[in-house]
Amino acid sequence: MVFIGQNIEKHQWKHRVLLIFTDDKNADDFKDQIKVLSKEKEGLVERKLGVYQFTKNDFRVDFNEVWTSSNSLHRKYVNINDSFKVLLLGLDGGVKLEQNKVLSLEKLFTIIDGMPMRRSELKRKN
Repeated sequence: MVFIGQNIEKHQWKHRVLLIFTDDKNADDFKDQIKVLSKEKEGLVERKLGVYQFTKNDFRVDFNEVWTSSNSLHRKYVNINDSFKVLLLGLDGGVKLEQNKVLSLEKLFTIIDGMPMRRSELKRKN
């Protein structure tokens, strides 16, 4: 799944979105979070989950190496005291999870798999 740009609203009703914010690209929590997610890319795709990574001044999409200059979503979602933050947005665009520590795949997939629209997807698949 490839996303271009940081217009989160375009994903509504199509994709779930995980937003990862950091003050420092080299921070351990940020690097750990990316490592955790990159281990299960197929699970992310199956759950229609796109990943956006942000610093104060730039962002990248999914696991792309290229960073693009922008800070609008960082300003929208991050308090000045947050050095690391993870937000999960559902298909409806609403915030389903917000935390300031590394999110495990188990917790992420449990939350998503418990969402009514995901349960419907699974029923249709079976």
